[in-house]
Amino acid sequence: MPITQNQQEDLREHFDWTSNETVDEWLEDYRQRLPESYLYPFLKVQDFFESSVTDEMTTPVGEPLRKHLLRTAAMVEQLNLLPEAVWATLCSFAPNYIEHWKEKVQEIAGKQVLNLVTGIHQLHQLTEFVKPPLNPIERAKQAETMRKMLLAMVSDIRVVLIKLAMRTRTMQFLGRIPDNPQKQAIAKETLDIFAPLANRLGVWQLKWQLEDLGFRYQNPEEYRVIAEELKEKRDERLAYVAEFSGSLKQAMNDAGVICEVVGRPKHIYSIYRKMQRKHLSFSGLYDIRAVRVLVHTVAECYAALGVVHSLWQPIPGEFDDYIAHPKANDYQSLHTVVIGPENKGVEIQIRTFEMHEFAEFGVAAHWRYKEGGASDGAYEQKIAWLRQLLDWRENMATSDKEDLAAAFQTELFNDTIYVLTPQGRVLSLPEGATPIDFAYELHTDLGNRCRGAKVNGHMVPLSTPLENGQRVEILAAKTGDPSPDWLHQGWVRSSKAISKIRAYIRSLSSSSIKEHGKSVLDKILAKQNIPINIQKLTEECGYRSVEDLHLAIGQNEISHKTIENAIKSFMPVEKETLKPRDIIHTSKAQHHDSNGILINGESGLLTTLAKCCRPAPPDEIVGFITREKGVSIHRQGCVSFEHLAEEMPEKVLSASWSNGSNDNIFAVDLEIQAHDRNGLLRDVSDVLSKNKINVIGVQTRTRDFIAHMDFTIEIKQVDKLPAVLSQLMEINNVMSVRRK
Repeated sequence: MPITQNQQEDLREHFDWTSNETVDEWLEDYRQRLPESYLYPFLKVQDFFESSVTDEMTTPVGEPLRKHLLRTAAMVEQLNLLPEAVWATLCSFAPNYIEHWKEKVQEIAGKQVLNLVTGIHQLHQLTEFVKPPLNPIERAKQAETMRKMLLAMVSDIRVVLIKLAMRTRTMQFLGRIPDNPQKQAIAKETLDIFAPLANRLGVWQLKWQLEDLGFRYQNPEEYRVIAEELKEKRDERLAYVAEFSGSLKQAMNDAGVICEVVGRPKHIYSIYRKMQRKHLSFSGLYDIRAVRVLVHTVAECYAALGVVHSLWQPIPGEFDDYIAHPKANDYQSLHTVVIGPENKGVEIQIRTFEMHEFAEFGVAAHWRYKEGGASDGAYEQKIAWLRQLLDWRENMATSDKEDLAAAFQTELFNDTIYVLTPQGRVLSLPEGATPIDFAYELHTDLGNRCRGAKVNGHMVPLSTPLENGQRVEILAAKTGDPSPDWLHQGWVRSSKAISKIRAYIRSLSSSSIKEHGKSVLDKILAKQNIPINIQKLTEECGYRSVEDLHLAIGQNEISHKTIENAIKSFMPVEKETLKPRDIIHTSKAQHHDSNGILINGESGLLTTLAKCCRPAPPDEIVGFITREKGVSIHRQGCVSFEHLAEEMPEKVLSASWSNGSNDNIFAVDLEIQAHDRNGLLRDVSDVLSKNKINVIGVQTRTRDFIAHMDFTIEIKQVDKLPAVLSQLMEINNVMSVRRK
């Protein structure tokens, strides 16, 4: 059934792409909202944008490029990603239209914006030639791998969020063009890749639009039916939930239940998915409007339930106690459905903050059961960290967000690379993988016959480490076997390639393996300039006979590193003769003297602050002579120093702080342990910020709901540190705080 004009207008009110105001109004408003320190660099970006983007420029789907970028930039601003992300969005056209664009963007907007623009361009190039398979199962696997690749390719997570905003804007504009195969393909790709990624990262304001618009363009008839059943627009449902939440919050306060109340109406695609998953009709859904109540204790959960049921009539059969009877994945919560104002059903979930944290970031996270698929614990843990980072960002004051810029830098996904076949299929490989690993990942026979490779159309050696997003083509002989040297030279990284090559080596005759092992050993020994007794070397490596050693080398059971370490035992031992007089003296103009340290009462010596204990005034300190770094300065009692001093007491020197050290800034490590909860990282950061302490490094990990947080901070005098540690101990759920 075709959609009538009136129905079309009703549907359009779900989105902002029919808005008639000029996009230039946003640009002017944005300029006025900027802090003064950002104004001058933004004016340079604005001038670059205005002078370079012409009316003739359009996106691949036909939207005027100027409008597309301005609308996207407005979304990026709402995501609270700092001004540099907004400027990068406005400059993202440059790679396609400006010669020497890297130099130009860096000159106009700086290195950080250039890095973001480069990342956006890389993702744009990547998604242009990916052709997912038609088989639904294979397509789902490829979509999951593609999502991982998008995260792995960026060094700043804001690049992915900008890309999501750009796709959202494209989906909004698609409503203005007639249905065609390109529109269908974009909608399918959006539902396969971008909407699930927005869901996992918790970017709800983009996620619901990506899902609803993708669903509308793919299944217009089903979309129309659900939209008509709703009988109210999204803004009306938002207003209803907000009013309901306010009434519930007031009732909880009156009853003495301290809680947070949040609500959100289900959007059309979410309703459709639940109908499909539960095999329900629209009339069988009771959670189109949903509210969540978060409390501190289990007892308060049941007290809150009593308040809810005293206000509104519960619907029989719609109550679930997942606290007393958790789900198989340990999810806990109370679920009830009540008849709210205007005789409308409202689902209410009640849980503790700890249960909510587990539901959002633990194994019970909602995106897992909604998307299905095999569990990848390491990947899910990384996603949980990104979610926590973005949640922390949302709750920070604007003035604090400059301190968050470094936190957007991510290397979470650097242990895996994602590369493409010539047909656009995405393969995941371990970091450092080569074309040989790629060939074996495609097929064992192809790996055996691999003789050459092209990367992005250029011939490369088989030993070349691959990088994210590269397109790889294998050149193979008609027949052939792998070379044992691929293992011995360290040219393979994946377990599959290693096992296949080892299997081939084991299939060879014993004499062939030994001969190859002897050849490898001879090459290693030829590099040495000292005489080596082969039998003693064999025993040093743990083998009885030289033939056994040859066999082990040929089968790759012993690494080159192990052999080289064994050879070191034949090296003559040089007596260390470094004396205090050998320490390098530095001029006061050099950086090394800035530590303000006296060695045996003498200044101007090359000193290095040891990272194992990070000394800072007024710590009692001691020096240890090194060959390249002068005197290494340790805190008294440092375990590493005591070990060195025991072995080489002649290198120990007395050390003390000079008066000049009082003006210096020193790095100090803090270790915090706490019961994990939502907002913990933010609360710790607030204390450090209030004490004007600069954080230069953060590492967090959670195990069994215990958060271990390592901070590296900058401080002038550590005697002021106890007051800060005391304030950190007062934070809710913190168990211990100490200087490392």
